[in-house]
Amino acid sequence: MTRYVALLRGINVNGITIAMANLADTFHDLGYTDVKTVLASGNVIFSIDRPLVDKADAAALKARIEAALTARFEYEAWIVLVDAESLDRIVRAFPFTADHDGWHSYVMFSSDPGHLSELAGHAKELEPSDERIELGHGVLYWEVRKAVGIKSAFSKKSAKLKYRDTTTTRNLHTLHKLLEVTPG
Repeated sequence: MTRYVALLRGINVNGITIAMANLADTFHDLGYTDVKTVLASGNVIFSIDRPLVDKADAAALKARIEAALTARFEYEAWIVLVDAESLDRIVRAFPFTADHDGWHSYVMFSSDPGHLSELAGHAKELEPSDERIELGHGVLYWEVRKAVGIKSAFSKKSAKLKYRDTTTTRNLHTLHKLLEVTPG
């Protein structure tokens, strides 16, 4: 069995409301096991009976889940799919102080690595006393002062429409919670 995490984009905001029990049922209906949801922001942990061999396998799994979500909940579903082992590596590689007092710690995931690289190109434009970003392996790490939050320069850049369908961001604490309920 291989554990995966599906990070859903844009649910329980902007009128797209999905109960976590219904979300879990959708994954069960697809034949996945050990399904757990974490928080109400669209984080689903599940097991499949075999590891994904290549990018085509991962793309097929992602497409299957998105189609099921779209059909069941009547919205254009989009997810990032990451295996639990990779998620653990991503969290451990967080390049900033994880519990930096007065700061939020985030990881941005994307289905388009080019968008992450493009966003990372803005690092030199940011005020380091307010926020910092760093490109990681398949993710973008971001640390921002709580007092600045969504008013930050990077927040405004990453919120542009062109990135909305390809990126999703999770607080580092949320990712730790996902790992706590993911054995191994």
